Amino acid sequence: MATIHYEIVLDVPVDNAWRSLRDVGSPHHLFAGVLTDARIEGDIRTVSFAGGMEVREQIVDVSESDRRVAYTVIDGVFNHHSASMQLFAVGERQCRFVWISDFLPNEQLDMVRPLVEQGCAAVKRVLETK
Repeated sequence: MATIHYEIVLDVPVDNAWRSLRDVGSPHHLFAGVLTDARIEGDIRTVSFAGGMEVREQIVDVSESDRRVAYTVIDGVFNHHSASMQLFAVGERQCRFVWISDFLPNEQLDMVRPLVEQGCAAVKRVLETK
């Protein structure tokens, strides 16, 4: 199983970052430039990527106490997919954003890695300019 574990430090308080991450119906705001739109019906979210790809995801958990969002891609190119995004305080004015994605087949690594890297750069840009 392929795994991507990506971490970045954000120059924003963890509570500010969490307000944006926990809004699972509007990820296109947090990931602006990578995602162009999103809609949610119940626990199923459909996201549109800048390159034209559309993906359906099931929101598995939004944990207030852990500042963690977990989701799975439910259709498309994966036999299995699970991912989580979590925030950790680093002092009063910074936080650490951790994105972990596990999936099969392994061959999708070359497609997923750039999306995660671009997504993390978007999160940093968006949150640090708010």
